[in-house]
This record gives sequence, structure tokens and C-alpha cells, in this order.
Amino acid sequence: MTVIDTLKKILAMKQPLPFVEFMQHALYSPYGGYYTGDLPKIGKHGDFVTAPELTPLFGQALASECKAVLSALPLGEILEFGAGTGRLCIDILQALEKMDALPVHYKILEISPSLKQHQKQAVLEALPHLYSRVIWLDTLPENFSGVVLANEILDAMPVRRFLKTEQSLLESYVSLDEQGEWIESYQVPFDGELAEALSPVYDELPTPYQSEVNGLAKPWLKALYESMDKGVVLLIDYGFPRHEYFHPDRHMGTLMCHKNQMSQPNPLIDIGLQDITAHVDFTYVAESAHALGFHVAGFVNQASYLLSLEILSLLENIKDEKTYAAAAQALKILLNPNEMGELFKVLALTKNWDEPLLGFRLMDSRGRL
Repeated sequence: MTVIDTLKKILAMKQPLPFVEFMQHALYSPYGGYYTGDLPKIGKHGDFVTAPELTPLFGQALASECKAVLSALPLGEILEFGAGTGRLCIDILQALEKMDALPVHYKILEISPSLKQHQKQAVLEALPHLYSRVIWLDTLPENFSGVVLANEILDAMPVRRFLKTEQSLLESYVSLDEQGEWIESYQVPFDGELAEALSPVYDELPTPYQSEVNGLAKPWLKALYESMDKGVVLLIDYGFPRHEYFHPDRHMGTLMCHKNQMSQPNPLIDIGLQDITAHVDFTYVAESAHALGFHVAGFVNQASYLLSLEILSLLENIKDEKTYAAAAQALKILLNPNEMGELFKVLALTKNWDEPLLGFRLMDSRGRL
């Protein structure tokens, strides 16, 4: 059975299907969903490139933040969501080893069987002497203390797609037409949660206006909060504060699909073979986290965060000319406001942790949330 077979079976019983459920199956179905399938996803041979794949300096910079937290937690650990190729884990552990600040364990919560195997092999080859410190999980740990890393996790959560018209608020549903083609239609939402999430901005939105709401962020944060005893959560992703996310000019939303390093807006093609993402409304995430009990400890663009962690000094430490040139080129992408420097943001959440965080020394933009 394939993901398309699964969707057709569901539609035979429940048609139309809310877009959020369609996206859930397209990305995470055990029968060939995008993230559970075996095709390469990350890196030059995959569909997209993440910051850790560009340069080890990204992980080395994050390691300094991790060290500051772990030094105050004798039994502190690191928990990474969706570790991709394992590159970030390797870079952080290598850097922390040099600092004599290794965590008790580096835990990885990975839902993709193929990526999990790739991660295990990569860590074993790069850090055989530290392999026993890395633990792969299927569920959240209990009573976790340490640093939680979520790099490009929120953007991969299924979203509720909506359309505001002059008459009402409508939600996206997916079905098959008489010819067996996938189609999208907008109907009355199946509950009141969508309207509640949009209530702070709904009256200001022009019509027609199409966009997305990540309704899964709140339950994910709730589960994370309940699993934590003490520590810091670093959410790194592309997105905007609410007033920018729902800007009148962004009236077609932020949903985008990625395949073979190319982007296009149609989620109804190449089902299970393409990534489907949406930008993050960081105000919604911060408000949800605060309501659960998290302290919103910092918010800033990626460039300022990495510069606060003195990533440029890490570059200057590279002596090999070829390695230096490659790292310098990668840093341009990470820091340039027209690349990842401004679009990507870092939101820090803490629980039972009052110490200042290193990455917000140059700037803290919580006032923009």
C-alpha cells in the first residue's frame, strides 16, 4: 500500500478530507509519506539544504550556547528533534568535546526510519568513541533537563489552510473529482479552533485572504513542557512575527513544496515525494508557550543570534585556505539578510531557568512578537 492508496481509502469513508489531515498523511504516513520514505531529503542530493549541511560552524556556534547551559546542569542532556543527516549532532558533540563540556547523553527523537539509520551510521563513523552517548528515542523523555534543539521542525508540521472571504471564514479540504484528480475546495471549518487562532488578526485581514495556521504547535509544546524538568528550548526556523506573517501583501499564504532543490506551491502533486512546509507564526508559538508555563527568553533573527555566539571568530580559527573559503561562503548564506540571516529566526523558551542566554547579547527582538 502507498500513501496515495491510504488517502484514497480514507476518502472513500470520509470525503472531503481537511487539508491538515491530507498534509499529515502526505508527510508522515508509514506507507510512503515524505518523511518516512527512503528517498534522500536533505543536502545537495536531496530536496533542500539546512544550516548544519552548509557548514560545521553552525553547530559549533550552537555548542557554545549548549555549554553555557550544560555547565550549570551536572546531569544535563541535549535533545534534538528530527536530526536530519546527523550533521548537527556530530558538529555539536565534536565542539563540546573540545570544550570538555559533553552532555551525559545526546538524545534524538526521529520519526523517519531511513533518517534514523543514516544518523546512526554517520555518528558511528565520525564519533565512534562518543556513539554510546547518543540515544535515539521514539517518544519524549521524562524529566528532561538540558537543551532542546528544534531546527526546522515547526515548519514541517501539518497546517490548517484557510480562506477569508467577504462573507465568512472557510477551511481547505482535499478530495478527488469524478476523473480521479486531486482537488482543493474551501468549506466551513470543522471546529472553532481555527477562528480562535485567527481572532487577533482576523478583522484586519483583507479579502480574499488565504494563509495557514499551525494548530499542532500548541499540543507539541504542551507535550514538550510536560516532559521537561529544567532547561532551554531553541526553536530555529523560517517565519515572522504575527503582524508580518499576516501582512496584507502575503495574501496567498506561505505554503510551499520542495523537490530536487526546486520550490512550487502545489501540494496536490508528487504526494509523498515532495516536502510540504509553511512558515512559522512566531507570535502564535510564543503565546502558546507562555500560556503553558514556558518563559519566552529571547527572539531574534538568525544572523544576530549566530553573531552573538561569535561565529565569525570560529571562521577566523580555520587555517586551511580551501576550508576557510568554503566556510566563508556558507556564512554568507547563514548571515545575509537576503538569504537565511533575516528570514530564519531563533525563539528561546525556558523552564525553571533564569540565566541569560548567550545568543541574545547583541539583540533581542521579543518586542516584535
